[in-house]
Amino acid sequence: MNTTSTKNMLLKLKKIFTTDLVKVSFLNGIATLIRMLTGFISVKVVASAIGPTGIALLGQLTNFSNILLTISAGGMNTGMTKHIAQYSESQKRYRLFLSTGLRTTALLSFICGITLIFGAGYFSRTILKDPQYEYVFYIFGATIILYAFNAFLVAILNGFREFKKYVSVNIAGSLTGLVFSVILALNFGIPGALIAAVTYQSVVFFITLFMVTSSKWFSWKLFSAGFSKTAILRLSRFALMTLVSVLAINQSQLIVRNFIADHSSLVNAGLWEGVNRISTIYLQVVTTSLSVYYLPKLAGLKTKNEIRNEIFSVYKLVVPFLILTSLTIFLFRSTIINILFTEKFQGMEGLFAFQLMGDFFKMITWVLGYVLLAKAMTKTFIIVEIISCSLFAILSVVFINLFGTIGATIGYASSFFIQFIIMLFVLRKILFNYERK
Repeated sequence: MNTTSTKNMLLKLKKIFTTDLVKVSFLNGIATLIRMLTGFISVKVVASAIGPTGIALLGQLTNFSNILLTISAGGMNTGMTKHIAQYSESQKRYRLFLSTGLRTTALLSFICGITLIFGAGYFSRTILKDPQYEYVFYIFGATIILYAFNAFLVAILNGFREFKKYVSVNIAGSLTGLVFSVILALNFGIPGALIAAVTYQSVVFFITLFMVTSSKWFSWKLFSAGFSKTAILRLSRFALMTLVSVLAINQSQLIVRNFIADHSSLVNAGLWEGVNRISTIYLQVVTTSLSVYYLPKLAGLKTKNEIRNEIFSVYKLVVPFLILTSLTIFLFRSTIINILFTEKFQGMEGLFAFQLMGDFFKMITWVLGYVLLAKAMTKTFIIVEIISCSLFAILSVVFINLFGTIGATIGYASSFFIQFIIMLFVLRKILFNYERK
Protein backbone atom coordinates (compact mmCIF):
# COMPACT_ATOMS: atom_id res chain seq x y z
CA MET A 1 0.00 0.00 0.00
CA ASN A 2 1.53 3.35 -1.05
CA THR A 3 1.73 6.50 1.07
CA THR A 4 -1.17 8.21 -0.71
CA SER A 5 -3.50 5.23 -0.15
CA THR A 6 -2.51 5.06 3.51
CA LYS A 7 -3.22 8.76 4.00
CA ASN A 8 -6.58 8.45 2.26
CA MET A 9 -7.53 5.48 4.44
CA LEU A 10 -6.50 7.33 7.61
CA LEU A 11 -8.51 10.37 6.52
CA LYS A 12 -11.56 8.17 5.92
CA LEU A 13 -11.15 6.52 9.32
CA LYS A 14 -10.76 9.91 10.99
CA LYS A 15 -13.90 11.13 9.24
CA ILE A 16 -15.85 8.08 10.42
CA PHE A 17 -14.70 8.33 14.03
CA THR A 18 -15.50 12.04 14.22
CA THR A 19 -19.09 11.69 12.99
CA ASP A 20 -21.93 12.49 15.37
CA LEU A 21 -23.12 8.88 15.29
CA VAL A 22 -19.81 7.46 16.51
CA LYS A 23 -19.36 10.20 19.12
CA VAL A 24 -22.91 9.75 20.38
CA SER A 25 -22.59 5.96 20.45
CA PHE A 26 -19.30 6.09 22.35
CA LEU A 27 -20.43 8.66 24.90
CA ASN A 28 -23.83 7.02 25.28
CA GLY A 29 -22.09 3.67 25.78
CA ILE A 30 -20.11 5.08 28.70
CA ALA A 31 -23.24 6.57 30.28
CA THR A 32 -25.18 3.34 29.79
CA LEU A 33 -22.39 1.24 31.31
CA ILE A 34 -22.25 3.49 34.37
CA ARG A 35 -26.05 3.49 34.66
CA MET A 36 -26.08 -0.32 34.53
CA LEU A 37 -23.31 -0.67 37.11
CA THR A 38 -24.94 1.80 39.50
CA GLY A 39 -28.25 0.04 38.90
CA PHE A 40 -26.76 -3.33 39.85
CA ILE A 41 -25.16 -1.95 43.00
CA SER A 42 -28.28 -0.04 44.00
CA VAL A 43 -30.55 -3.05 43.51
CA LYS A 44 -28.24 -5.25 45.60
CA VAL A 45 -27.91 -2.80 48.50
CA VAL A 46 -31.54 -1.71 48.55
CA ALA A 47 -32.86 -5.28 48.21
CA SER A 48 -30.64 -6.41 51.08
CA ALA A 49 -31.79 -3.49 53.25
CA ILE A 50 -35.55 -3.58 52.65
CA GLY A 51 -36.38 -7.07 51.31
CA PRO A 52 -39.19 -8.08 48.89
CA THR A 53 -41.89 -6.08 50.72
CA GLY A 54 -39.83 -2.90 50.52
CA ILE A 55 -39.05 -3.52 46.84
CA ALA A 56 -42.79 -3.85 46.15
CA LEU A 57 -43.49 -0.50 47.85
CA LEU A 58 -40.58 1.09 46.00
CA GLY A 59 -42.05 -0.18 42.74
CA GLN A 60 -45.40 1.36 43.62
CA LEU A 61 -43.82 4.72 44.37
CA THR A 62 -41.65 4.58 41.24
CA ASN A 63 -44.66 4.05 38.98
CA PHE A 64 -46.61 6.82 40.70
CA SER A 65 -43.68 9.24 40.62
CA ASN A 66 -43.08 8.53 36.91
CA ILE A 67 -46.63 9.67 36.21
CA LEU A 68 -46.36 12.84 38.32
CA LEU A 69 -42.90 13.70 37.03
CA THR A 70 -44.02 13.40 33.42
CA ILE A 71 -47.06 15.59 34.07
CA SER A 72 -44.90 18.16 35.87
CA ALA A 73 -42.60 18.38 32.84
CA GLY A 74 -45.61 18.57 30.52
CA GLY A 75 -44.43 15.50 28.60
CA MET A 76 -42.67 18.00 26.33
CA ASN A 77 -39.08 16.74 26.49
CA THR A 78 -39.10 14.77 23.22
CA GLY A 79 -40.84 17.62 21.40
CA MET A 80 -38.47 20.16 22.93
CA THR A 81 -35.42 18.22 21.77
CA LYS A 82 -36.83 17.82 18.25
CA HIS A 83 -37.74 21.48 17.76
CA ILE A 84 -34.55 22.86 19.32
CA ALA A 85 -32.54 20.60 16.99
CA GLN A 86 -34.70 21.59 14.02
CA TYR A 87 -34.34 25.34 14.62
CA SER A 88 -30.89 25.39 16.23
CA GLU A 89 -29.64 27.80 13.53
CA SER A 90 -32.52 30.24 14.07
CA GLN A 91 -32.42 31.92 17.48
CA LYS A 92 -35.65 33.76 16.69
CA ARG A 93 -37.49 30.44 16.40
CA TYR A 94 -35.91 28.29 19.10
CA ARG A 95 -36.18 31.02 21.75
CA LEU A 96 -39.97 30.76 21.46
CA PHE A 97 -39.78 27.07 22.39
CA LEU A 98 -37.37 27.77 25.26
CA SER A 99 -39.54 30.52 26.71
CA THR A 100 -42.83 28.67 26.23
CA GLY A 101 -41.38 25.44 27.63
CA LEU A 102 -40.03 27.18 30.73
CA ARG A 103 -43.36 28.81 31.57
CA THR A 104 -45.34 25.62 30.95
CA THR A 105 -42.96 23.53 33.06
CA ALA A 106 -43.08 26.04 35.93
CA LEU A 107 -46.88 26.11 35.99
CA LEU A 108 -47.43 22.35 35.72
CA SER A 109 -44.76 21.44 38.28
CA PHE A 110 -46.21 23.98 40.74
CA ILE A 111 -49.69 22.44 40.35
CA CYS A 112 -48.27 18.92 40.81
CA GLY A 113 -46.32 20.02 43.88
CA ILE A 114 -49.37 21.57 45.53
CA THR A 115 -51.44 18.46 44.70
CA LEU A 116 -48.85 16.17 46.29
CA ILE A 117 -48.56 18.25 49.45
CA PHE A 118 -52.29 18.63 50.07
CA GLY A 119 -53.04 15.05 48.99
CA ALA A 120 -50.12 13.46 50.87
CA GLY A 121 -52.34 11.48 53.24
CA TYR A 122 -54.51 10.12 50.44
CA PHE A 123 -51.52 9.16 48.26
CA SER A 124 -49.79 7.47 51.19
CA ARG A 125 -52.82 5.28 51.88
CA THR A 126 -53.59 4.59 48.21
CA ILE A 127 -50.12 4.08 46.72
CA LEU A 128 -48.13 2.76 49.68
CA LYS A 129 -51.02 1.16 51.60
CA ASP A 130 -49.98 2.89 54.82
CA PRO A 131 -50.62 6.43 56.20
CA GLN A 132 -47.21 6.48 57.91
CA TYR A 133 -45.47 7.42 54.65
CA GLU A 134 -47.30 10.74 54.30
CA TYR A 135 -44.04 12.69 54.71
CA VAL A 136 -42.62 11.06 51.54
CA PHE A 137 -45.22 12.90 49.49
CA TYR A 138 -44.59 16.19 51.32
CA ILE A 139 -40.93 15.92 50.32
CA PHE A 140 -41.86 14.86 46.78
CA GLY A 141 -44.22 17.82 46.42
CA ALA A 142 -41.60 20.29 47.61
CA THR A 143 -38.87 19.05 45.22
CA ILE A 144 -40.79 18.06 42.08
CA ILE A 145 -40.29 21.48 40.47
CA LEU A 146 -36.51 20.92 40.50
CA TYR A 147 -36.93 17.57 38.75
CA ALA A 148 -39.18 19.15 36.11
CA PHE A 149 -36.66 21.91 35.39
CA ASN A 150 -33.85 19.34 35.26
CA ALA A 151 -35.70 17.30 32.63
CA PHE A 152 -36.43 20.50 30.68
CA LEU A 153 -32.76 21.54 30.64
CA VAL A 154 -31.55 18.04 29.71
CA ALA A 155 -33.92 18.05 26.71
CA ILE A 156 -32.42 21.39 25.63
CA LEU A 157 -28.85 20.06 25.85
CA ASN A 158 -29.89 17.10 23.69
CA GLY A 159 -31.57 19.44 21.19
CA PHE A 160 -28.42 21.54 20.81
CA ARG A 161 -26.49 18.28 20.37
CA GLU A 162 -24.16 19.00 23.28
CA PHE A 163 -23.44 15.32 23.68
CA LYS A 164 -20.63 15.57 26.24
CA LYS A 165 -22.73 17.66 28.60
CA TYR A 166 -25.80 15.51 27.96
CA VAL A 167 -23.87 12.36 28.86
CA SER A 168 -22.23 14.05 31.86
CA VAL A 169 -25.63 14.96 33.28
CA ASN A 170 -26.88 11.38 32.81
CA ILE A 171 -23.80 10.01 34.54
CA ALA A 172 -24.26 12.50 37.38
CA GLY A 173 -27.87 11.32 37.71
CA SER A 174 -26.81 7.67 37.92
CA LEU A 175 -24.14 8.33 40.53
CA THR A 176 -26.38 10.62 42.59
CA GLY A 177 -29.16 8.04 42.51
CA LEU A 178 -26.74 5.37 43.71
CA VAL A 179 -25.42 7.49 46.59
CA PHE A 180 -28.90 8.53 47.72
CA SER A 181 -30.33 5.00 47.50
CA VAL A 182 -27.46 3.31 49.30
CA ILE A 183 -27.02 5.84 52.11
CA LEU A 184 -30.73 6.37 52.82
CA ALA A 185 -31.74 2.70 52.47
CA LEU A 186 -28.91 1.45 54.72
CA ASN A 187 -29.55 4.07 57.39
CA PHE A 188 -33.34 4.37 57.32
CA GLY A 189 -34.61 1.20 55.63
CA ILE A 190 -37.83 1.41 53.62
CA PRO A 191 -38.53 5.11 54.43
CA GLY A 192 -35.02 6.03 53.28
CA ALA A 193 -35.36 4.12 50.01
CA LEU A 194 -38.70 5.81 49.30
CA ILE A 195 -37.30 9.30 49.98
CA ALA A 196 -34.28 8.59 47.75
CA ALA A 197 -36.58 7.58 44.89
CA VAL A 198 -38.32 10.97 44.80
CA THR A 199 -35.44 13.34 45.56
CA TYR A 200 -32.17 12.39 43.85
CA GLN A 201 -33.13 13.80 40.42
CA SER A 202 -33.80 17.18 42.03
CA VAL A 203 -30.19 17.40 43.20
CA VAL A 204 -28.95 16.76 39.65
CA PHE A 205 -30.80 19.95 38.56
CA PHE A 206 -27.98 22.12 39.93
CA ILE A 207 -25.39 20.18 37.92
CA THR A 208 -27.51 20.48 34.77
CA LEU A 209 -28.07 24.19 35.36
CA PHE A 210 -24.31 24.73 35.52
CA MET A 211 -23.83 22.77 32.28
CA VAL A 212 -26.49 24.79 30.46
CA THR A 213 -25.38 28.23 31.67
CA SER A 214 -21.79 27.50 30.59
CA SER A 215 -22.87 26.78 26.99
CA LYS A 216 -21.96 29.23 24.23
CA TRP A 217 -25.54 29.61 23.06
CA PHE A 218 -26.92 30.33 26.54
CA SER A 219 -28.44 33.66 27.48
CA TRP A 220 -31.14 34.39 30.06
CA LYS A 221 -32.84 36.56 27.43
CA LEU A 222 -33.64 33.42 25.41
CA PHE A 223 -36.15 32.42 28.09
CA SER A 224 -37.95 35.77 28.14
CA ALA A 225 -39.64 35.71 24.74
CA GLY A 226 -43.08 35.14 26.25
CA PHE A 227 -45.62 32.41 25.63
CA SER A 228 -46.12 31.23 22.04
CA LYS A 229 -49.35 29.50 21.03
CA THR A 230 -47.66 28.10 17.94
CA ALA A 231 -44.84 26.60 20.01
CA ILE A 232 -47.15 25.03 22.59
CA LEU A 233 -49.35 23.52 19.87
CA ARG A 234 -46.32 21.89 18.23
CA LEU A 235 -45.01 20.66 21.56
CA SER A 236 -48.44 19.37 22.57
CA ARG A 237 -48.47 16.70 19.83
CA PHE A 238 -45.39 15.07 21.35
CA ALA A 239 -46.54 15.82 24.90
CA LEU A 240 -49.82 14.02 24.36
CA MET A 241 -48.07 10.87 23.14
CA THR A 242 -45.57 10.93 26.01
CA LEU A 243 -48.22 11.55 28.66
CA VAL A 244 -50.51 8.79 27.38
CA SER A 245 -47.59 6.35 27.18
CA VAL A 246 -46.28 7.08 30.67
CA LEU A 247 -49.76 7.12 32.22
CA ALA A 248 -50.80 3.88 30.54
CA ILE A 249 -47.58 1.96 31.26
CA ASN A 250 -47.24 2.99 34.89
CA GLN A 251 -50.94 2.72 35.68
CA SER A 252 -51.08 -0.82 34.26
CA GLN A 253 -48.07 -1.81 36.40
CA LEU A 254 -49.71 -0.29 39.49
CA ILE A 255 -52.85 -2.33 38.78
CA VAL A 256 -50.93 -5.59 38.34
CA ARG A 257 -48.72 -5.06 41.41
CA ASN A 258 -51.73 -4.17 43.55
CA PHE A 259 -53.56 -7.26 42.30
CA ILE A 260 -50.62 -9.52 43.23
CA ALA A 261 -50.37 -7.89 46.67
CA ASP A 262 -54.12 -8.18 47.32
CA HIS A 263 -54.60 -11.71 45.97
CA SER A 264 -51.27 -13.23 46.95
CA SER A 265 -48.88 -11.18 49.11
CA LEU A 266 -46.75 -8.05 49.13
CA VAL A 267 -43.72 -10.35 49.16
CA ASN A 268 -44.73 -11.91 45.82
CA ALA A 269 -45.39 -8.42 44.46
CA GLY A 270 -41.80 -7.64 45.45
CA LEU A 271 -40.50 -10.73 43.63
CA TRP A 272 -42.29 -9.63 40.46
CA GLU A 273 -40.86 -6.13 40.89
CA GLY A 274 -37.38 -7.65 41.26
CA VAL A 275 -37.64 -9.33 37.86
CA ASN A 276 -38.87 -6.05 36.37
CA ARG A 277 -35.81 -4.27 37.74
CA ILE A 278 -33.47 -6.76 36.11
CA SER A 279 -35.25 -6.17 32.79
CA THR A 280 -34.98 -2.40 33.21
CA ILE A 281 -31.24 -2.57 33.84
CA TYR A 282 -30.18 -4.74 30.91
CA LEU A 283 -32.65 -3.24 28.43
CA GLN A 284 -31.09 0.19 28.97
CA VAL A 285 -28.55 -0.78 26.33
CA VAL A 286 -31.37 -0.83 23.77
CA THR A 287 -33.66 1.91 25.09
CA THR A 288 -30.96 4.56 25.42
CA SER A 289 -29.69 3.87 21.90
CA LEU A 290 -33.21 4.14 20.53
CA SER A 291 -33.89 7.46 22.22
CA VAL A 292 -30.51 9.11 21.59
CA TYR A 293 -29.72 7.90 18.05
CA TYR A 294 -32.64 6.06 16.46
CA LEU A 295 -35.44 8.55 17.21
CA PRO A 296 -33.66 11.64 15.81
CA LYS A 297 -32.54 9.59 12.78
CA LEU A 298 -36.10 8.49 12.02
CA ALA A 299 -37.36 12.06 12.37
CA GLY A 300 -35.08 13.13 9.52
CA LEU A 301 -36.01 10.34 7.08
CA LYS A 302 -38.50 11.19 4.34
CA THR A 303 -39.33 8.12 2.24
CA LYS A 304 -40.85 4.78 3.22
CA ASN A 305 -37.83 2.94 1.84
CA GLU A 306 -35.47 4.97 4.02
CA ILE A 307 -37.55 4.27 7.12
CA ARG A 308 -37.84 0.58 6.28
CA ASN A 309 -34.08 0.22 5.75
CA GLU A 310 -33.38 1.99 9.05
CA ILE A 311 -35.80 -0.30 10.93
CA PHE A 312 -34.17 -3.45 9.57
CA SER A 313 -30.65 -2.13 10.15
CA VAL A 314 -31.58 -1.60 13.81
CA TYR A 315 -33.13 -5.07 14.01
CA LYS A 316 -29.85 -6.58 12.79
CA LEU A 317 -28.22 -5.24 15.96
CA VAL A 318 -31.07 -5.44 18.47
CA VAL A 319 -32.42 -8.95 17.80
CA PRO A 320 -29.10 -10.85 18.24
CA PHE A 321 -28.34 -8.83 21.37
CA LEU A 322 -31.75 -9.63 22.88
CA ILE A 323 -31.55 -13.35 22.08
CA LEU A 324 -28.00 -13.75 23.41
CA THR A 325 -28.64 -11.69 26.55
CA SER A 326 -31.96 -13.39 27.31
CA LEU A 327 -30.46 -16.88 27.00
CA THR A 328 -27.54 -15.89 29.24
CA ILE A 329 -29.81 -14.41 31.91
CA PHE A 330 -32.12 -17.43 31.83
CA LEU A 331 -29.29 -19.97 32.12
CA PHE A 332 -27.62 -18.09 34.98
CA ARG A 333 -30.79 -16.77 36.65
CA SER A 334 -30.06 -18.42 39.98
CA THR A 335 -26.58 -16.90 40.11
CA ILE A 336 -27.94 -13.50 39.08
CA ILE A 337 -30.48 -13.58 41.91
CA ASN A 338 -27.72 -14.41 44.41
CA ILE A 339 -25.50 -11.60 43.10
CA LEU A 340 -28.12 -8.86 42.76
CA PHE A 341 -30.53 -9.78 45.54
CA THR A 342 -30.61 -12.02 48.61
CA GLU A 343 -31.89 -15.51 49.42
CA LYS A 344 -35.28 -13.94 50.20
CA PHE A 345 -35.70 -13.39 46.44
CA GLN A 346 -35.13 -17.00 45.34
CA GLY A 347 -38.82 -17.23 44.44
CA MET A 348 -38.05 -15.01 41.44
CA GLU A 349 -36.40 -17.91 39.59
CA GLY A 350 -39.66 -19.23 38.15
CA LEU A 351 -40.63 -15.82 36.74
CA PHE A 352 -37.75 -15.40 34.28
CA ALA A 353 -38.91 -17.43 31.25
CA PHE A 354 -41.99 -15.42 30.31
CA GLN A 355 -40.43 -12.15 31.53
CA LEU A 356 -37.53 -12.53 29.08
CA MET A 357 -39.94 -13.44 26.27
CA GLY A 358 -41.86 -10.28 27.09
CA ASP A 359 -38.64 -8.23 27.04
CA PHE A 360 -37.84 -9.54 23.55
CA PHE A 361 -41.25 -8.66 22.09
CA LYS A 362 -41.28 -5.35 23.95
CA MET A 363 -38.03 -4.17 22.37
CA ILE A 364 -38.76 -5.30 18.81
CA THR A 365 -42.15 -3.61 19.17
CA TRP A 366 -40.55 -0.40 20.44
CA VAL A 367 -38.33 -0.28 17.34
CA LEU A 368 -41.54 -0.01 15.32
CA GLY A 369 -43.26 2.23 17.85
CA TYR A 370 -40.58 4.89 17.50
CA VAL A 371 -41.69 5.39 13.91
CA LEU A 372 -45.06 6.60 15.20
CA LEU A 373 -43.32 8.87 17.69
CA ALA A 374 -40.80 10.30 15.22
CA LYS A 375 -43.46 11.03 12.62
CA ALA A 376 -45.89 12.45 15.20
CA MET A 377 -48.59 9.89 14.32
CA THR A 378 -50.37 10.95 17.47
CA LYS A 379 -53.74 9.24 17.11
CA THR A 380 -52.30 5.87 16.05
CA PHE A 381 -49.64 5.94 18.78
CA ILE A 382 -52.19 6.67 21.51
CA ILE A 383 -54.60 3.95 20.36
CA VAL A 384 -51.84 1.30 20.16
CA GLU A 385 -50.41 2.31 23.54
CA ILE A 386 -53.78 2.17 25.31
CA ILE A 387 -54.62 -1.21 23.73
CA SER A 388 -51.23 -2.66 24.71
CA CYS A 389 -51.30 -1.50 28.34
CA SER A 390 -54.94 -2.50 28.76
CA LEU A 391 -54.13 -5.96 27.43
CA PHE A 392 -51.20 -6.23 29.84
CA ALA A 393 -53.37 -5.38 32.85
CA ILE A 394 -56.31 -7.56 31.79
CA LEU A 395 -54.28 -10.60 30.71
CA SER A 396 -52.08 -10.39 33.82
CA VAL A 397 -55.12 -10.38 36.11
CA VAL A 398 -56.59 -13.35 34.24
CA PHE A 399 -53.35 -15.36 34.31
CA ILE A 400 -52.60 -14.46 37.96
CA ASN A 401 -55.99 -15.93 38.87
CA LEU A 402 -55.10 -19.09 36.94
CA PHE A 403 -51.38 -19.57 37.70
CA GLY A 404 -50.41 -17.24 40.55
CA THR A 405 -47.67 -14.59 40.41
CA ILE A 406 -46.11 -16.08 37.25
CA GLY A 407 -49.32 -15.02 35.51
CA ALA A 408 -48.08 -11.41 35.55
CA THR A 409 -45.10 -12.38 33.38
CA ILE A 410 -47.34 -14.44 31.08
CA GLY A 411 -49.59 -11.39 30.67
CA TYR A 412 -46.52 -9.24 29.99
CA ALA A 413 -45.21 -11.54 27.23
CA SER A 414 -48.66 -12.06 25.70
CA SER A 415 -49.54 -8.36 25.57
CA PHE A 416 -46.31 -7.34 23.83
CA PHE A 417 -46.59 -10.23 21.36
CA ILE A 418 -50.06 -8.97 20.44
CA GLN A 419 -48.79 -5.37 20.25
CA PHE A 420 -46.01 -6.51 17.89
CA ILE A 421 -48.59 -8.06 15.56
CA ILE A 422 -50.64 -4.85 15.72
CA MET A 423 -47.58 -2.74 14.85
CA LEU A 424 -46.76 -4.97 11.87
CA PHE A 425 -50.28 -4.30 10.60
CA VAL A 426 -50.11 -0.55 11.28
CA LEU A 427 -46.76 -0.16 9.48
CA ARG A 428 -47.40 -2.79 6.80
CA LYS A 429 -47.04 -0.27 3.94
CA ILE A 430 -43.60 0.72 5.19
CA LEU A 431 -42.37 -2.75 6.11
CA PHE A 432 -43.65 -4.86 3.24
CA ASN A 433 -44.01 -2.50 0.25
CA TYR A 434 -41.10 -1.04 -1.66
CA GLU A 435 -41.40 2.34 -3.34
CA ARG A 436 -40.44 2.46 -6.99
CA LYS A 437 -37.74 4.95 -7.74
